[in-house]
Amino acid sequence: MSNDQQPGRSARHLALPQIGAEGQERIISSTALLIGIGGIGCATASYLASSGVGHLILCDFDTVDASNLGRQVLYGPADIGKLKVTQAAARLAVMNPDVRLTEITDRLGGAALTKAVLQSDVVVDGCDNFATRFQVSDACVANSRCLISGAAIRFEGQIAVFGPDYSTSPCYRCLYQEADESLDNCAGNGVLAPVPGVIGTMLAVETLKFLAAVSGSRPGQLSLYDAMSAKWQQLAIKKRTDCPACS
Repeated sequence: MSNDQQPGRSARHLALPQIGAEGQERIISSTALLIGIGGIGCATASYLASSGVGHLILCDFDTVDASNLGRQVLYGPADIGKLKVTQAAARLAVMNPDVRLTEITDRLGGAALTKAVLQSDVVVDGCDNFATRFQVSDACVANSRCLISGAAIRFEGQIAVFGPDYSTSPCYRCLYQEADESLDNCAGNGVLAPVPGVIGTMLAVETLKFLAAVSGSRPGQLSLYDAMSAKWQQLAIKKRTDCPACS
């Protein structure tokens, strides 16, 4: 395999007929852009690194706060006040020294966002604000990149896969509009600590399936998780005929 990945690390993937040597080679040769290294992003990054994704681009401008420690599992008390991306990269490098890690500590937008998206095979968005989500989605639509998106609040979470072909499938703006920016956030409403981890782990699952070309994911399907009932629900996202991004 390429990238000098340790053979033992990939053994269980190689044993899966849906992945095998060809699928694992795709994973190792891939680049994933992660937007937001918070509760969701920590779980996603951990599993993508441990699974052997060859290059992870980590993007987050925030620093570690004591209130993060319950759910953002890549950080500890000694990291408070330090950049999340820097501390996360250090942990991931220990987890898998063969993974290439690129750190972006600025708020991405415009040409810089486009450049990062174009460098990636897939974009994973676990950030906590609509403005960034809309910008990331628009960049993915404009550059035909798969977007795997997740969010969590209280006892609830959601994931969705968009693209990379937006000619017939919906984008993130087909699901939410600018007026939805007033929706609740976890800072003001709380979140059960493991719920972002559940969502982040599922984002990693969808990302690996996409990179390995495993069939099964349906672009434009919203999966809702309710931790109180431990149930998942799937809903179809309709493509908006008036969507400003993908119509």
